[in-house]
Amino acid sequence: MKKAERTALIALPIIILVGVGVAFAGSDNGFEAFGIPLFALAVGLAFVIQWLAFVPAFIWQSEKFYDLTGSLTYISVTTIIVLLSPEVDGRSLLLLALILIWAGRLGTFLFRRVQKAGKDGRFDEIKTSFWRFLMAWTLQGLWVTFTFAAAVAAITSRTREELGWVALIGFLVWLFGFAFEVIADNQKSRFREDPANEGKFIQSGLWARSRHPNYFGEIVLWVGVAIIAIPVLQGWQWVTMVSPLFVALLITRISGVPLLEKRADEKWGGQEDYEAYKKRTPTLIPKL
Repeated sequence: MKKAERTALIALPIIILVGVGVAFAGSDNGFEAFGIPLFALAVGLAFVIQWLAFVPAFIWQSEKFYDLTGSLTYISVTTIIVLLSPEVDGRSLLLLALILIWAGRLGTFLFRRVQKAGKDGRFDEIKTSFWRFLMAWTLQGLWVTFTFAAAVAAITSRTREELGWVALIGFLVWLFGFAFEVIADNQKSRFREDPANEGKFIQSGLWARSRHPNYFGEIVLWVGVAIIAIPVLQGWQWVTMVSPLFVALLITRISGVPLLEKRADEKWGGQEDYEAYKKRTPTLIPKL
């Protein structure tokens, strides 16, 4: 067994244990269904859906439905939890709506992009390895768990509060982040569709302010979701406030920015215009 496969095999139980820990913390002061804490049920479903999707993905050696599966997990699990909750209030419906809008838009966008490209380069080396590919799908289960943790904790919390100024602030933060992400994605899509830009990198629009403006918007919108959840969190549920921090950590240190920066350096590194772009443009937080 190769070193990378051994690493994946060791990482798998660790990822699952972390998910169990989050499930335990988020279930505090929460509603139950069928004798199971709703929050824990959400976490379990998030992982099970990934494992079920992994089977045909590995058999067919395809990663084309990876991102779409992640988005459908957000949509289906959050909807199920709201339907099973014995009390559904304005905060629950607001959080459900924000997650459905975000996941529906992003899932469709990413699916169309990978269909057009024919593949997702992130999986070129790992999809032929059972354990590494399984780890990627399991990690997506953890990704879903952490990102919607604060929202699901609020939806399943026994504590109820009327929507107030905190929820309004959270919604406005979410709206800003969502708009930033959508605009950045659309600008890059239009840039790539122009034959004149073949082999070039984008450095216009929001991409002149940040090298990864879409990721900046992603982090901000989950901060907004966490703010909306704050008024009803109790006890161990506060652990779920790590949600936006986890998103930021994963994007900036593991699977997002580092991978794209590496690819960009391999493709354009040494070019005068690219090196100048890197020097004048922040990696993530946009310059004014």
